[in-house]
Amino acid sequence: MADNKMLIKFFVASESIFFIMLILAYVNFKGTVVDGPTAESSLNPYVTGIFSLFLLASSFTIWLAGKSLRAKNHTMMKVWLLVTIVLGAIFIFGQGREWAGLIEQNITISRNVFGTTFFTLTGFHGFHVCVGLIMLSILLGLALFGDFKGPRSDGVEVISIYWHFVDGVWIVVYSVIYVWAFFL
Repeated sequence: MADNKMLIKFFVASESIFFIMLILAYVNFKGTVVDGPTAESSLNPYVTGIFSLFLLASSFTIWLAGKSLRAKNHTMMKVWLLVTIVLGAIFIFGQGREWAGLIEQNITISRNVFGTTFFTLTGFHGFHVCVGLIMLSILLGLALFGDFKGPRSDGVEVISIYWHFVDGVWIVVYSVIYVWAFFL
């Protein structure tokens, strides 16, 4: 178990560096947009904030899934895993809705520096959320087939670490893209 936790922590550290570079690119180019759409003129921090609450709530529900497993309450573990998946899916729906609205306004990855950095940063985050949703779905499937008998599971613990990482990254991304543009 310790090896699995160590490996996911190394993976999270490497992915953190990746996201730091994307965030720094966004910050570096933020003031260079002189023509075309910007975060201030294109995004709605309130709607995205509401969808963000679903993702942040999913950190709590994955924690409850692990807590239920430790208490050997396998039924509630399955329920909390399912709720985590639903909350993550709602977040992805919100991101897809935002992207579709931007594309309708001809704001694309190739439009200008804002489009390039915004779609790259949020796209890679969305990809990580989707990977997490697949892993959570596999966990739920294994749980439904009775794979988790004891009070501990490497799979649940490792995927929980990954999911908390994805949520933490979004807090930073939302702060840099939305809070900075609209409230600072």
